Amino acid sequence: MEYRVGSIGRVVVVRFGDGEDPLEGLREVVEKEGIDSAVFHILGGLRRGAFVVGPEEEKMPPRPVWRVLGESHEVFGFGTIFPEDGRPKIHFHGAYAKKDDVKAGCLRRDSETFLILEAVVFELTGIDARRIQDPATGLALLGFTEGQGARRCR
Repeated sequence: MEYRVGSIGRVVVVRFGDGEDPLEGLREVVEKEGIDSAVFHILGGLRRGAFVVGPEEEKMPPRPVWRVLGESHEVFGFGTIFPEDGRPKIHFHGAYAKKDDVKAGCLRRDSETFLILEAVVFELTGIDARRIQDPATGLALLGFTEGQGARRCR
């Protein structure tokens, strides 16, 4: 296990209106504000979105199982933002509910707000983290710069 210790910087509150793309919108906000690393919470409504609910089998590289929201759902969840190739990479896991049907997974594309969606972004400072392509999984995984405040357990 490897980790870094940092601090909370600025807090940004974002309101997405009906039809707006929250994944792209978060990228735009953090780029405009010069935020490299952050965590965020989301709550509100989504009209559409494509999300992953796990791999088909537990072997490498993982093949994702996709689900699609095709109508309005309530949503809440938590995510991280770290740079990948100089651009913010959003990683968000949420729960999506319509009546008594609840789904959960990693929202990755085609997101569209229904009515309103709120995000609270907490900037992380003092942490040199980024997304690095992992050849074994084909995913952009969290990585750190060697030597910059490196800490290990075990």
